[in-house]
Amino acid sequence: MAQTQRKILVTSALPYANGPIHLGHMLEHIQTDIWVRFQKLRGHLCTAVCADDAHGTAIMIKADQQGITSEQLIDRVRQEHMADFKDFLIGYDNYYSTHSDENRDFSNHIYKRLRDNNKIAVRSITQAYDPEKEMFLADRFIKGTCPKCKAEDQYGDNCEVCSATYTPMEMINPRSVYSGATPVEKESEHYFFKLPEFQDFLAKWTRSGTLQDQVANKLSEWLDAGLKEWDISRDAPYFGFEIPDAPGKYFYVWLDAPIGYMASFKNLCDRTEGLTFDDYWAKDSDAELYHFIGKDIINFHALFWPAMLDCAGYRTPTGVNAHGYVTVDGTKMSKSRGTFIMARTYLNHLDPQYLRYYFAAKLNASVDDIDLSLSDFVQRVNSDVVGKVVNIASRTASFINKKFDGQLASDVSENAMIQSFIDAGDVIAQHFENREYGKAIREIMHLADQANEYIADQAPWVLAKDETTLPKVQEVCTVALNLFSILATYLKPVMPQMVADAEAFLGKVLTWDNRSELLFGKTVNAFKPLMARIDQKQIDAMIEEGKEAAVAAAEAVETSQATTETELSKDPIAAEISFDDFAKVDLRIALIAKAEHVEKANKLLKLTLDLGGETRTVFSGIKSAYKPEDLEGKLTVMVANLAPRQMKFGLSEGMVLAAGPGKDEIYLLEPHAGAKPGQRVM
Repeated sequence: MAQTQRKILVTSALPYANGPIHLGHMLEHIQTDIWVRFQKLRGHLCTAVCADDAHGTAIMIKADQQGITSEQLIDRVRQEHMADFKDFLIGYDNYYSTHSDENRDFSNHIYKRLRDNNKIAVRSITQAYDPEKEMFLADRFIKGTCPKCKAEDQYGDNCEVCSATYTPMEMINPRSVYSGATPVEKESEHYFFKLPEFQDFLAKWTRSGTLQDQVANKLSEWLDAGLKEWDISRDAPYFGFEIPDAPGKYFYVWLDAPIGYMASFKNLCDRTEGLTFDDYWAKDSDAELYHFIGKDIINFHALFWPAMLDCAGYRTPTGVNAHGYVTVDGTKMSKSRGTFIMARTYLNHLDPQYLRYYFAAKLNASVDDIDLSLSDFVQRVNSDVVGKVVNIASRTASFINKKFDGQLASDVSENAMIQSFIDAGDVIAQHFENREYGKAIREIMHLADQANEYIADQAPWVLAKDETTLPKVQEVCTVALNLFSILATYLKPVMPQMVADAEAFLGKVLTWDNRSELLFGKTVNAFKPLMARIDQKQIDAMIEEGKEAAVAAAEAVETSQATTETELSKDPIAAEISFDDFAKVDLRIALIAKAEHVEKANKLLKLTLDLGGETRTVFSGIKSAYKPEDLEGKLTVMVANLAPRQMKFGLSEGMVLAAGPGKDEIYLLEPHAGAKPGQRVM
């Protein structure tokens, strides 16, 4: 019986436009793409849109560091993101940017509706301010020492070691991550969305079935604790949209980021006949709207976003589907181990469909983390995809091609078995619909086992030796290829390219509804291998490339450090500073108690410095000029009050002074005889 066609709009969370896509991102986009492809395969009108999240201080600063405009940075990164998604077979109908006219218009429109409905408050707040960059700092852009446990290099709002919470000004030696300057407090007028006024609405909406139970339960804790007004403004300088009638004030990136879903869809509607924005976003819309997101951004999508939409007169999502994080071999992805794998690094070595299949086999409807076990990854892909599914076609297609000119039998005696495979599609479809991909994959592989058992029992390679049993060979292979066709249909959302190649072989475009249209009497084309086994060498090469990328990134930091220490010998004298500025620099005599090579670093030595009772660790770019054993026991001069700097190889707690033209001509400053560690240099 034909089903009613559904109108569905699907989005994925927007990748931030200041860096490359990694496998953690890919989990979400693969999960989304499988669901969208499944809906399209079922004949529904399903549209998928996404965009780059292109605003914020971090993008502005990174562009400045690279000597380009923010627009140039986000344009370049968007092209890189689009290439990664395309090569991973992610089929968005539109991939846009939040830095667009459509997004500006929607952001202004929604803000004005919130304002006109008296849901915007304006008041002054005190914030941390970088006096060198002349900009306000979010807590995550401030680092320092935890005031409770004294753990170093913690963010400005909470300690990852002891879980203490605090303000940036309560930290020990707080510093701006951009300039290293000590933040000061400064007052500024900000705009707030009155979220507490939506308490009752959100209490009902979060329990309406829109969210997973785990998510709804977590949100109920926040609701019970009481909601707070949400700061939706940021001060100039800021890369984003200026708030209407508020010069120098900009929308916080998280206000316009989800609105980017609307903007991307509107951009698609304007270019697509028959696709109308209001059909999907109007308050009375009968279309379905689903967001796929990571569990770390639930509050934005399940509290702020629905409240904004409802207040502004738009519909709210049908479902917000959250997933967990990706771990590799049971631990957090690591750059030093090469397991913080970029999408492009993976693509340089492996077929994207391997990962699509593996993630599908592990995914369910919960927010649990997904572990990419590399050994299990190899075993499961080789066993399931190649050893089971592809094996059905590869074991039987050659007989049909060679013995029967590609002609399949017009009738078979195993109709009951074929029908059981067709009937299984109802259960498999329900699993895909519910995002229980792992259950769907298990059902598909159970069927593949049955198909392989049938082929093994019938042994067409034995029957083919006797001319009198050739008709049976044709029948057995016909059954097998029909079973393969049905299995390929079920795997089409997961492995679209493999199935496209299978369709070329079978001479049939596979859809969920036509899986019962069998290939009896049809002619198939020449069979070509569909998937190859993964070789462990490919995994090893991918991991090695990941390690090399990590070392290259570390050396970029290292080069910056070394340049800082030697550049004065090559450049003209810098601009004058006042005596008061110079007096802030605390130069101290230091004893080099220990000097060590830094593994995989070309320019750094790790120095353990004794300041007369206090020990500091400093990474210095002087490896080309000194052997570690020649430094130990020497006195030198260090900047003792320089803000600590997190490097790839550890925390550098100061800087030793050196001079020279660079390369192997770098000379550490040495104090006069009789100087003592810890003495101040006047």
